[in-house]
Amino acid sequence: MATIKDVAKLAGVGVGTASRVIAGKGPVSADAIRRVTKAVEQLQYRPSHAARSLQKGHSKMIGVFIPVVSGSFYTPILNAIFIALHAHQCHMVVNFGLGIHDERREALAGAEFLTDRGCDGLLMMGTGLTPSDADRIARLQPNFVLLNRSIARFEGQCFNPDHHAAGALAARTLCEAGHRRLAVIEGPEGSRDNSLRMRGFYSTLPEYGIDPDAVPRVHGTFTPQSGRAGTQELLHSQERFTALFCANDEMAIGAISYLGQIGLPVPQDVSVMGYDNIELSAVTAPPLTTVLIPWREIATNAVYRLLDLCYGWCIPVQREIVTRVLWRDSVRRTEPER
Repeated sequence: MATIKDVAKLAGVGVGTASRVIAGKGPVSADAIRRVTKAVEQLQYRPSHAARSLQKGHSKMIGVFIPVVSGSFYTPILNAIFIALHAHQCHMVVNFGLGIHDERREALAGAEFLTDRGCDGLLMMGTGLTPSDADRIARLQPNFVLLNRSIARFEGQCFNPDHHAAGALAARTLCEAGHRRLAVIEGPEGSRDNSLRMRGFYSTLPEYGIDPDAVPRVHGTFTPQSGRAGTQELLHSQERFTALFCANDEMAIGAISYLGQIGLPVPQDVSVMGYDNIELSAVTAPPLTTVLIPWREIATNAVYRLLDLCYGWCIPVQREIVTRVLWRDSVRRTEPER
Protein backbone atom coordinates (compact mmCIF):
# COMPACT_ATOMS: atom_id res chain seq x y z
CA MET A 1 0.00 0.00 0.00
CA ALA A 2 1.38 3.38 -1.01
CA THR A 3 2.30 5.91 1.69
CA ILE A 4 2.46 9.69 1.70
CA LYS A 5 6.24 9.38 1.33
CA ASP A 6 5.75 7.36 -1.88
CA VAL A 7 3.44 10.06 -3.24
CA ALA A 8 5.91 12.82 -2.38
CA LYS A 9 8.83 10.94 -3.96
CA LEU A 10 6.97 10.25 -7.20
CA ALA A 11 5.72 13.86 -7.39
CA GLY A 12 9.19 15.25 -6.64
CA VAL A 13 7.98 17.33 -3.68
CA GLY A 14 8.47 17.26 0.06
CA VAL A 15 6.21 15.23 2.33
CA GLY A 16 4.81 18.43 3.85
CA THR A 17 3.84 19.75 0.41
CA ALA A 18 2.17 16.44 -0.50
CA SER A 19 0.26 16.48 2.79
CA ARG A 20 -0.99 20.03 2.18
CA VAL A 21 -2.18 19.14 -1.31
CA ILE A 22 -4.05 16.05 -0.09
CA ALA A 23 -5.55 17.89 2.89
CA GLY A 24 -6.49 20.86 0.71
CA LYS A 25 -4.98 23.25 3.23
CA GLY A 26 -1.96 25.50 3.21
CA PRO A 27 0.04 27.30 0.51
CA VAL A 28 0.99 25.13 -2.49
CA SER A 29 1.73 25.99 -6.13
CA ALA A 30 -0.46 24.95 -9.01
CA ASP A 31 2.40 22.84 -10.35
CA ALA A 32 2.73 20.97 -7.04
CA ILE A 33 -1.00 20.32 -6.97
CA ARG A 34 -0.84 18.89 -10.48
CA ARG A 35 2.14 16.62 -9.72
CA VAL A 36 0.80 15.36 -6.38
CA THR A 37 -2.64 14.71 -7.86
CA LYS A 38 -1.09 12.71 -10.67
CA ALA A 39 1.03 10.71 -8.20
CA VAL A 40 -2.01 9.96 -6.03
CA GLU A 41 -3.90 8.62 -9.05
CA GLN A 42 -0.93 6.61 -10.30
CA LEU A 43 -0.26 5.00 -6.91
CA GLN A 44 -3.98 4.70 -6.03
CA TYR A 45 -3.11 6.30 -2.70
CA ARG A 46 -5.74 6.48 0.03
CA PRO A 47 -5.01 8.70 3.03
CA SER A 48 -4.73 6.85 6.32
CA HIS A 49 -7.85 7.27 8.45
CA ALA A 50 -5.74 7.10 11.58
CA ALA A 51 -3.40 9.79 10.28
CA ARG A 52 -6.30 12.08 9.44
CA SER A 53 -7.68 11.51 12.92
CA LEU A 54 -4.40 12.58 14.48
CA GLN A 55 -4.30 15.71 12.32
CA LYS A 56 -7.91 16.71 13.03
CA GLY A 57 -8.16 15.57 16.62
CA HIS A 58 -11.15 13.30 15.98
CA SER A 59 -11.92 10.08 14.11
CA LYS A 60 -15.53 10.71 12.98
CA MET A 61 -16.23 7.23 14.36
CA ILE A 62 -19.07 6.66 16.83
CA GLY A 63 -19.12 3.57 19.03
CA VAL A 64 -22.45 1.77 19.48
CA PHE A 65 -23.18 -0.92 22.06
CA ILE A 66 -26.20 -3.21 21.57
CA PRO A 67 -27.07 -5.82 24.24
CA VAL A 68 -27.65 -8.75 21.89
CA VAL A 69 -27.41 -9.52 18.18
CA SER A 70 -30.61 -11.55 17.71
CA GLY A 71 -34.29 -11.11 17.05
CA SER A 72 -35.97 -8.42 15.01
CA PHE A 73 -36.06 -5.64 17.62
CA TYR A 74 -32.52 -4.24 17.36
CA THR A 75 -32.00 -4.30 13.58
CA PRO A 76 -34.24 -1.28 12.76
CA ILE A 77 -32.63 0.66 15.63
CA LEU A 78 -29.14 -0.06 14.27
CA ASN A 79 -30.33 0.93 10.81
CA ALA A 80 -31.66 4.27 12.12
CA ILE A 81 -28.35 4.94 13.91
CA PHE A 82 -26.36 4.13 10.77
CA ILE A 83 -28.51 6.38 8.56
CA ALA A 84 -28.23 9.32 10.97
CA LEU A 85 -24.44 8.94 11.23
CA HIS A 86 -23.98 8.46 7.48
CA ALA A 87 -25.95 11.63 6.79
CA HIS A 88 -23.35 13.53 8.83
CA GLN A 89 -20.29 11.81 7.31
CA CYS A 90 -19.63 9.73 10.42
CA HIS A 91 -18.93 6.03 10.77
CA MET A 92 -20.26 3.42 13.16
CA VAL A 93 -18.29 0.85 15.16
CA VAL A 94 -20.59 -1.71 16.83
CA ASN A 95 -20.01 -3.97 19.82
CA PHE A 96 -22.60 -6.54 20.90
CA GLY A 97 -23.34 -8.24 24.18
CA LEU A 98 -24.50 -11.83 24.56
CA GLY A 99 -27.89 -11.09 26.11
CA ILE A 100 -29.75 -9.20 28.81
CA HIS A 101 -28.73 -11.48 31.70
CA ASP A 102 -25.20 -10.07 32.06
CA GLU A 103 -25.86 -6.79 30.32
CA ARG A 104 -24.08 -4.51 32.79
CA ARG A 105 -20.72 -6.26 32.62
CA GLU A 106 -20.89 -6.64 28.86
CA ALA A 107 -21.92 -3.01 28.34
CA LEU A 108 -18.98 -1.74 30.40
CA ALA A 109 -16.60 -4.02 28.54
CA GLY A 110 -18.10 -2.75 25.28
CA ALA A 111 -17.57 0.87 26.34
CA GLU A 112 -13.90 0.14 27.02
CA PHE A 113 -13.51 -1.68 23.69
CA LEU A 114 -15.10 1.14 21.70
CA THR A 115 -13.14 3.85 23.51
CA ASP A 116 -9.88 1.99 22.85
CA ARG A 117 -10.73 2.02 19.12
CA GLY A 118 -10.63 5.80 19.09
CA CYS A 119 -14.37 6.48 18.90
CA ASP A 120 -15.27 10.13 19.38
CA GLY A 121 -18.42 9.24 21.31
CA LEU A 122 -20.48 6.30 22.55
CA LEU A 123 -24.14 5.38 22.13
CA MET A 124 -24.93 2.77 24.78
CA MET A 125 -28.21 0.84 24.66
CA GLY A 126 -29.45 -1.17 27.61
CA THR A 127 -31.65 -0.99 30.66
CA GLY A 128 -29.24 -2.62 33.12
CA LEU A 129 -26.76 0.23 33.51
CA THR A 130 -26.66 1.82 36.97
CA PRO A 131 -25.77 5.44 37.84
CA SER A 132 -22.29 4.29 38.90
CA ASP A 133 -21.93 2.51 35.54
CA ALA A 134 -22.80 5.78 33.79
CA ASP A 135 -20.14 7.55 35.86
CA ARG A 136 -17.61 4.94 34.76
CA ILE A 137 -18.56 5.38 31.11
CA ALA A 138 -18.27 9.16 31.49
CA ARG A 139 -14.72 8.76 32.78
CA LEU A 140 -13.85 6.60 29.76
CA GLN A 141 -15.56 8.87 27.23
CA PRO A 142 -17.49 11.98 28.36
CA ASN A 143 -19.25 12.17 25.01
CA PHE A 144 -21.93 9.50 25.39
CA VAL A 145 -25.69 9.00 25.27
CA LEU A 146 -27.86 6.27 26.75
CA LEU A 147 -30.67 4.65 24.80
CA ASN A 148 -33.57 2.97 26.67
CA ARG A 149 -32.22 4.08 30.05
CA SER A 150 -32.75 7.20 32.16
CA ILE A 151 -30.27 8.34 34.82
CA ALA A 152 -31.05 11.62 36.57
CA ARG A 153 -27.63 13.27 36.57
CA PHE A 154 -27.19 12.50 32.86
CA GLU A 155 -30.75 13.47 31.94
CA GLY A 156 -29.70 15.49 28.89
CA GLN A 157 -27.89 12.45 27.49
CA CYS A 158 -30.68 9.90 28.02
CA PHE A 159 -33.22 8.91 25.38
CA ASN A 160 -35.85 6.64 26.80
CA PRO A 161 -39.53 6.17 26.04
CA ASP A 162 -41.98 6.50 28.92
CA HIS A 163 -42.52 2.76 29.40
CA HIS A 164 -44.78 3.31 32.41
CA ALA A 165 -47.15 5.51 30.39
CA ALA A 166 -46.98 3.11 27.44
CA GLY A 167 -47.91 0.16 29.67
CA ALA A 168 -50.82 2.16 31.07
CA LEU A 169 -51.92 2.91 27.50
CA ALA A 170 -51.94 -0.81 26.69
CA ALA A 171 -54.17 -1.59 29.68
CA ARG A 172 -56.49 1.30 28.90
CA THR A 173 -56.82 0.19 25.26
CA LEU A 174 -57.83 -3.37 26.15
CA CYS A 175 -60.24 -2.22 28.83
CA GLU A 176 -61.82 0.43 26.59
CA ALA A 177 -62.31 -2.33 24.01
CA GLY A 178 -64.51 -4.07 26.59
CA HIS A 179 -62.13 -6.69 27.96
CA ARG A 180 -62.15 -7.42 31.68
CA ARG A 181 -60.70 -10.92 31.82
CA LEU A 182 -57.07 -10.30 30.99
CA ALA A 183 -53.87 -12.35 31.04
CA VAL A 184 -50.28 -11.22 30.67
CA ILE A 185 -46.96 -12.55 29.42
CA GLU A 186 -44.37 -10.30 31.01
CA GLY A 187 -40.74 -9.95 29.96
CA PRO A 188 -37.75 -11.08 32.07
CA GLU A 189 -38.00 -10.22 35.75
CA GLY A 190 -34.61 -8.45 35.73
CA SER A 191 -35.46 -6.16 32.81
CA ARG A 192 -36.00 -2.57 33.98
CA ASP A 193 -38.06 -1.50 30.98
CA ASN A 194 -40.28 -4.57 31.38
CA SER A 195 -40.86 -3.67 35.03
CA LEU A 196 -41.82 -0.12 34.10
CA ARG A 197 -44.32 -1.06 31.42
CA MET A 198 -45.91 -3.75 33.61
CA ARG A 199 -46.15 -1.35 36.54
CA GLY A 200 -47.99 1.08 34.28
CA PHE A 201 -50.25 -1.70 32.99
CA TYR A 202 -51.28 -3.07 36.37
CA SER A 203 -51.68 0.35 38.02
CA THR A 204 -54.32 1.27 35.43
CA LEU A 205 -56.56 -1.77 35.89
CA PRO A 206 -58.35 -0.61 39.09
CA GLU A 207 -59.81 2.27 37.06
CA TYR A 208 -61.87 -0.42 35.32
CA GLY A 209 -62.74 -2.45 38.40
CA ILE A 210 -60.02 -5.06 37.82
CA ASP A 211 -57.90 -6.39 40.68
CA PRO A 212 -54.31 -6.47 39.33
CA ASP A 213 -53.39 -9.33 41.69
CA ALA A 214 -56.11 -11.48 40.13
CA VAL A 215 -54.71 -11.18 36.60
CA PRO A 216 -52.97 -14.45 35.56
CA ARG A 217 -49.41 -13.86 34.40
CA VAL A 218 -46.22 -15.63 33.41
CA HIS A 219 -42.71 -14.43 32.56
CA GLY A 220 -41.16 -14.78 29.12
CA THR A 221 -37.78 -13.95 27.62
CA PHE A 222 -38.87 -11.53 24.87
CA THR A 223 -38.69 -14.39 22.29
CA PRO A 224 -41.47 -15.95 20.16
CA GLN A 225 -40.73 -19.32 21.76
CA SER A 226 -41.42 -17.92 25.23
CA GLY A 227 -44.64 -16.40 23.90
CA ARG A 228 -45.81 -19.82 22.76
CA ALA A 229 -44.79 -21.46 26.03
CA GLY A 230 -46.34 -18.69 28.12
CA THR A 231 -49.65 -18.93 26.28
CA GLN A 232 -49.72 -22.69 26.78
CA GLU A 233 -49.03 -22.26 30.50
CA LEU A 234 -51.77 -19.65 30.90
CA LEU A 235 -54.34 -21.84 29.13
CA HIS A 236 -53.44 -24.84 31.27
CA SER A 237 -54.05 -22.77 34.41
CA GLN A 238 -57.80 -22.94 33.70
CA GLU A 239 -58.06 -19.16 34.17
CA ARG A 240 -60.37 -17.99 31.40
CA PHE A 241 -59.36 -14.78 29.63
CA THR A 242 -60.53 -12.89 26.56
CA ALA A 243 -57.44 -10.73 25.99
CA LEU A 244 -53.72 -11.39 26.32
CA PHE A 245 -51.16 -8.60 26.68
CA CYS A 246 -47.57 -9.52 25.79
CA ALA A 247 -44.71 -7.26 26.92
CA ASN A 248 -43.17 -7.27 23.45
CA ASP A 249 -44.22 -8.10 19.90
CA GLU A 250 -42.04 -11.19 19.51
CA MET A 251 -43.82 -12.91 22.41
CA ALA A 252 -47.17 -11.78 21.00
CA ILE A 253 -46.28 -13.32 17.63
CA GLY A 254 -45.46 -16.59 19.40
CA ALA A 255 -48.77 -16.41 21.26
CA ILE A 256 -50.78 -15.91 18.05
CA SER A 257 -48.94 -18.84 16.46
CA TYR A 258 -49.77 -21.17 19.36
CA LEU A 259 -53.41 -20.08 19.62
CA GLY A 260 -53.91 -20.71 15.90
CA GLN A 261 -52.23 -24.10 16.17
CA ILE A 262 -54.64 -25.32 18.89
CA GLY A 263 -57.73 -23.94 17.19
CA LEU A 264 -58.39 -20.78 19.19
CA PRO A 265 -58.70 -18.07 16.52
CA VAL A 266 -57.44 -14.55 17.17
CA PRO A 267 -59.29 -12.30 17.92
CA GLN A 268 -62.57 -14.27 17.92
CA ASP A 269 -61.64 -16.40 20.93
CA VAL A 270 -58.66 -14.51 22.34
CA SER A 271 -57.48 -10.97 21.57
CA VAL A 272 -53.71 -10.46 21.59
CA MET A 273 -51.82 -7.19 22.01
CA GLY A 274 -48.07 -6.57 21.71
CA TYR A 275 -45.59 -3.83 22.45
CA ASP A 276 -42.90 -2.07 20.33
CA ASN A 277 -44.28 -2.32 16.76
CA ILE A 278 -41.49 -4.36 15.16
CA GLU A 279 -41.80 -4.72 11.40
CA LEU A 280 -43.07 -8.31 11.62
CA SER A 281 -46.06 -7.20 13.67
CA ALA A 282 -47.77 -5.91 10.52
CA VAL A 283 -47.65 -9.29 8.72
CA THR A 284 -48.86 -11.70 11.38
CA ALA A 285 -52.18 -13.44 10.79
CA PRO A 286 -54.06 -11.45 11.90
CA PRO A 287 -51.90 -8.29 11.97
CA LEU A 288 -50.91 -7.45 15.53
CA THR A 289 -52.39 -4.59 17.53
CA THR A 290 -49.45 -3.10 19.41
CA VAL A 291 -48.13 -0.18 21.40
CA LEU A 292 -46.02 1.75 18.91
CA ILE A 293 -42.75 2.79 20.53
CA PRO A 294 -41.07 5.12 17.97
CA TRP A 295 -37.61 3.58 18.33
CA ARG A 296 -36.28 4.90 15.02
CA GLU A 297 -37.06 8.49 15.96
CA ILE A 298 -35.72 8.02 19.48
CA ALA A 299 -32.46 6.49 18.20
CA THR A 300 -32.05 9.17 15.53
CA ASN A 301 -32.40 11.99 18.04
CA ALA A 302 -29.98 10.25 20.41
CA VAL A 303 -27.44 10.29 17.57
CA TYR A 304 -28.05 14.00 16.96
CA ARG A 305 -27.43 14.80 20.62
CA LEU A 306 -24.23 12.74 20.58
CA LEU A 307 -22.92 14.49 17.47
CA ASP A 308 -23.60 17.84 19.12
CA LEU A 309 -21.58 16.70 22.13
CA CYS A 310 -18.71 15.34 20.04
CA TYR A 311 -18.28 18.11 17.52
CA GLY A 312 -19.98 21.18 18.95
CA TRP A 313 -22.67 21.08 16.29
CA CYS A 314 -26.18 22.41 16.82
CA ILE A 315 -28.38 19.74 15.26
CA PRO A 316 -31.97 20.19 16.53
CA VAL A 317 -32.91 17.39 18.93
CA GLN A 318 -36.52 16.34 19.48
CA ARG A 319 -37.35 14.76 22.83
CA GLU A 320 -41.16 14.72 22.94
CA ILE A 321 -41.86 11.73 20.70
CA VAL A 322 -45.42 10.39 20.91
CA THR A 323 -46.18 6.79 21.86
CA ARG A 324 -49.51 5.49 20.63
CA VAL A 325 -51.48 2.31 19.99
CA LEU A 326 -51.37 0.98 16.45
CA TRP A 327 -54.76 -0.67 16.10
CA ARG A 328 -54.85 -3.70 13.83
CA ASP A 329 -56.93 -6.90 13.74
CA SER A 330 -55.67 -8.98 16.66
CA VAL A 331 -57.89 -7.22 19.25
CA ARG A 332 -61.66 -7.25 18.99
CA ARG A 333 -64.06 -4.86 20.64
CA THR A 334 -66.64 -6.43 22.92
CA GLU A 335 -69.19 -5.46 25.52
CA PRO A 336 -67.76 -5.48 29.06
CA GLU A 337 -69.00 -8.39 31.17
CA ARG A 338 -71.13 -7.40 34.11
